[in-house]
Amino acid sequence: MKFPRTAKILRSQFDIAPFAAVFFCLVIFLLLASVLPVPGLRVSLQPPAASELPGADGPVLALAVDAQNRLFYQNQIVTEPVLKTSLAAAVKGAHTPLTLVIHADKLVTYDELAHLALLARAPEIGITNLVLATLPPASTATHQP
Repeated sequence: MKFPRTAKILRSQFDIAPFAAVFFCLVIFLLLASVLPVPGLRVSLQPPAASELPGADGPVLALAVDAQNRLFYQNQIVTEPVLKTSLAAAVKGAHTPLTLVIHADKLVTYDELAHLALLARAPEIGITNLVLATLPPASTATHQP
């Protein structure tokens, strides 16, 4: 038995208005997403004083310090006692010596950096390698014709 076809795919002219509405909604969402702040920690690193600075060649632990001397470890604000226990646990679970990389804002004082270095080198923690993260030097290559 043959059934008659009553449904047509396009009964009328193609209407662009719904597609334009969806397009403009997407444009509005993209503009709002680009204007809204991105969550995270803003740290202004101090540029290096020399072009050849040592880096870390093994496994690293990252620690960030912002301008208000807040400590950030594993993307969370931590206090000094919590940082001590976290670093000690990380060192205890590691098979090779770890390097602590400190990402410090340029407004962090030398006293605070020295205090963090001594904290990491404490016998109960045992981190011996410490590196301060810096920005790479700006490219000084000139274009020659």
